[in-house]
Amino acid sequence: MKQTGICLLLVFFLCASAAAEVTTLDLPDIGDSTGGLLSPEFERRLGQAFLSQVRKQADIVSDPEINTYIESIGYRLVSQSDNNEQQFTFFVINDPLINAFAAPGGIVGINSGVILNSDSESELAGVMAHEIAHVTQKHMARSVEMSKKMSIPTLAAMLGAILVATQNPEAGQAALMAVQGASAQAQINFTRTNEQEADRIGIQLLVRSGFDPRGMAAFFRKLQQNSRFSAQAPEFLRTHPLTTRRIADASARAAAYSGARWIDESQSFPLVRAKLIVASHKTPRDAVEFFSRRLADAERRDDREADRYGYITALAAAGHYALAREQARRLLSGDPENAAYLLAAADIEVKQGNYDAAFQIFSNAEQLYPDYRPLVLNYANALLKAGQPALARDKLREFGKFQAPDITYFDYLTRAEAEAGNPIESSIANAEYYFITGETRVAIEQLKHLLRQRAPRPDYYQTERIKARMAFLEQELELERDMKLRK
Repeated sequence: MKQTGICLLLVFFLCASAAAEVTTLDLPDIGDSTGGLLSPEFERRLGQAFLSQVRKQADIVSDPEINTYIESIGYRLVSQSDNNEQQFTFFVINDPLINAFAAPGGIVGINSGVILNSDSESELAGVMAHEIAHVTQKHMARSVEMSKKMSIPTLAAMLGAILVATQNPEAGQAALMAVQGASAQAQINFTRTNEQEADRIGIQLLVRSGFDPRGMAAFFRKLQQNSRFSAQAPEFLRTHPLTTRRIADASARAAAYSGARWIDESQSFPLVRAKLIVASHKTPRDAVEFFSRRLADAERRDDREADRYGYITALAAAGHYALAREQARRLLSGDPENAAYLLAAADIEVKQGNYDAAFQIFSNAEQLYPDYRPLVLNYANALLKAGQPALARDKLREFGKFQAPDITYFDYLTRAEAEAGNPIESSIANAEYYFITGETRVAIEQLKHLLRQRAPRPDYYQTERIKARMAFLEQELELERDMKLRK
């Protein structure tokens, strides 16, 4: 699935004034030169609507380890921002093209191609810091203010054009041109100013967070050099124009911090990248051959553990369980408490159907990392596969008391409750799944159906929970309608 059309919404906001002038509907503006910026509530709602559509159109990575990792990098950077009250959502799109984007409401998406083409965690963090800076510096809202008039139908048209582009880049480009109209030179200059500010703030975030501030310029330089040898520049270059001067400025800013630089890169980056390399191959067999060649290369001394981890992941996917198990034991002998290695070892047993062995590994890992999201979700999934839904349900319920649930959590909980013989609780969890994916109306209908059905009927406490949740969701839907984000 092509995803090249999804990009920084800021670029489209800057060109909206011409389209806004042709709107005849009498709807409230979301920003003007006197009213200031987009309201936080509108930004949040628009971000949710955008993310909901992205989930429908793009191949978002669902792997709990990859998701947890990208969130850890994102929030490590956000925690060092001067404006860290903004809520963020970070995710990875399974697309080898190099691209990243920010959207209203703190939505930050990273293509897997960014991770695959980064040589260090600081390079990846540099890209993310740049996108985070676009959000924290309110570039979307400031661009609306500059445009003087921005109506909700205009934003809806832009979102639609972007989504068309995810499926058909040429059609999407035509749609965007129709929406945008002519763009003024002042708007282009404003875009460049935003890019420069995002670079400057992003480098500050890298330094404060313990990443190498040279990571951003290094990644930009790599992109610029690679584009010289290809017929088409990476999508990131088309949405984030790079110049030699801009790269030089970023390098100079990074060099200014060199005297007091403290770099702290995690061991997770090469492992996550190895996992994505496996997924990027057409078949598991191709991935096995790729990592086999790497391990056989005597001159390749860096990231040997990551290469072996990728080899194990590829072997398990290809069904070579005995060899995968042997390689996993080799890794664990050197680092027996590594969470990624433990999960890889458990995954081998799950794939082969050796559930007791897998549960032993999960149980041991649970003593070390009791609230680690990938462990809990993988453990619950294994229990479901082993036909033990009640235990899976109990683990998920306990986890949900203290941790923020996500799509995967509600997916597993829906299955666990149903298979454990709790259809009411399964439907309640399913409603939450729909809500978190942006289907508020469907979530409400799901709960209404529960109250209407005669068998099985919710008990008193379930009924009160359902009613309370319905009241909240109906309020959410009404706000979405008021903002013209829903019909």
